[in-house]
Amino acid sequence: MAGRRVALKAIDWLSFAERVPPNQRGMFNALKTRSDAIAAKLSSLPETPAPINWSYYRSAVAKAGMVDEFEKKFKALQIPEPVDTQTSAINAQEAEANKSALEYIEQSKARIAQCENELTKFKNMIPFDQMTIEDLNEAFPETKLDKVKHPYWPHKPIADL
Repeated sequence: MAGRRVALKAIDWLSFAERVPPNQRGMFNALKTRSDAIAAKLSSLPETPAPINWSYYRSAVAKAGMVDEFEKKFKALQIPEPVDTQTSAINAQEAEANKSALEYIEQSKARIAQCENELTKFKNMIPFDQMTIEDLNEAFPETKLDKVKHPYWPHKPIADL
């Protein structure tokens, strides 16, 4: 039973429920109900099983030595508990996910700062309907015409016709 008690983990059902899509809400409720029923059943069981009264069985069983043989075999019986091989892998995966999430948060903060800088630039800029071509080219250098690449813009050279 001690192995069962160790296996019980606290589940944050509220944060779990926040991540469940609406179309899977029924399956989530069924899982929670079943998990609660299993947890209640496990918690109702005693930590250690009741000891076997071997003297009662010696007096009740007619064949001599049978109970002694069962007692010897019962005491020699060792049931191995399963070895946990996945927790370390899950913890490593969780640590890596937390690391990548922190990196993403830092990158997002940098993008937010960049966007806020652009936003202040746009707020402090001359309104578009009052801009001249020179103001536009100064505010947005990528809109400036390249006379070397396009010497006849907006017209095509005669050779291209």
